Amino acid sequence: MAFSKQFPATTRRSFLKGAGMVSAAAVTGTAVGSFPIPAIAQAQDVTIISSENNAAALDALKTIAAGFGKEAGVNVVINNMDHEAHKTAIRNYLVAGAPDICFWFSGNRMRAFVKRGLFDDISDLFEKEKYKDVFGATVGAVTDNGKQYGLPTGGTLWGMFYRKDVFEQYGLTMPKTAEEFMAYGDKCKAAGITPVAMGTKELWPAAGWFDQMNLRINGLDRHMALMNGEMSYLDPALTPVFDQWEAMISKGFFTPNHTSFGWQEAAALLAQKKAGMMNLGAFLRSAFTEEDLPQLTYATFPVLDPKIGHFEEFSVNSVHIPAKAKNKQGARDFLAYFYKPENLAIYMEPGGNVPPRHDLPPSKDPLVNVAVETMKTVQGASQYYDRDSDPDMAQAGLVGFQEFMAKPERRKAILTRLEGTRKRIYKI
Repeated sequence: MAFSKQFPATTRRSFLKGAGMVSAAAVTGTAVGSFPIPAIAQAQDVTIISSENNAAALDALKTIAAGFGKEAGVNVVINNMDHEAHKTAIRNYLVAGAPDICFWFSGNRMRAFVKRGLFDDISDLFEKEKYKDVFGATVGAVTDNGKQYGLPTGGTLWGMFYRKDVFEQYGLTMPKTAEEFMAYGDKCKAAGITPVAMGTKELWPAAGWFDQMNLRINGLDRHMALMNGEMSYLDPALTPVFDQWEAMISKGFFTPNHTSFGWQEAAALLAQKKAGMMNLGAFLRSAFTEEDLPQLTYATFPVLDPKIGHFEEFSVNSVHIPAKAKNKQGARDFLAYFYKPENLAIYMEPGGNVPPRHDLPPSKDPLVNVAVETMKTVQGASQYYDRDSDPDMAQAGLVGFQEFMAKPERRKAILTRLEGTRKRIYKI
């Protein structure tokens, strides 16, 4: 989920060729090669760029697009990019060669583009479709200065995922306190499995671990103060966070050589019964076979300070109309169709996301239902480190947290560097 550094603007064709691992296909199902150039859109086309790494969700999106195309008499072209490559590409194509619709993240990740005038104000669509009547708190994630710039496509509740059969096999119980977590880790090590699957190749999973610990040691207000640049990375309040984290690292509780593993490879270790738990969102279910999915279970991150309230990581994805889209009315028509309860439910079901509107059909996924029930007990939620903080600060933090997990002895130098970055970005 990391923001990449700014790259110079380029043409739509050149950036898509350069990003690699792009899969583009018109919804008619025409066969396309592994590394194609996206279909050239006609004037009446509605073009979409997505970064969906869940094949079933992508198929659902294609089905919805085909239904809309038939009903509206237009051609919908879906260009699906590799998830990580898209994080770089979007900063270019919003400037030159924008599609009519793109999938992205809400919160500060969205607002960074709103401030640059790159996302269209779709408050008119909200009013026409009366979306505020069916939304809960997620409307705030796509709102800036009272205006809406996207539609939430589902929330991801972070937490500890584990296999029931692995816990039964080794006599493990979900730790609820810091002391129980350390005992759990020792028991896993004795049984020959890694306590926590972790892959930090893409950087952001390490930041997710930091968020969970900081929320439970310092609470939501202090955590958001750090995210907003109002708190120093050298503040003594962060010392117990890194002390406990370093104790876990020194005991070998995380996947060895985690910097070489992507999150999907780490999730595969969980699925293969080589690790006890993993801290991520329910999207890690994509690493499991259909046969094994019933074994996957969710629990909240352990309590680290009983005096701190119940706060969780709840990140919200979203879909947007670029300000430079050529077919804005077609884009609005498609989003209204896509966002019908029966269509949105089809798209969301494979990913296990918490529904953004309360009138969707019940989920068939027990993990979704657990997330919905958990959110009823939460006193507040952050989104995620690089969704809550300035993009450049987020990138520095992601690098720093990965480095800390690999070399915890560098803590002082890492935090000093992050503090210097904070002062530069926030002009302190």
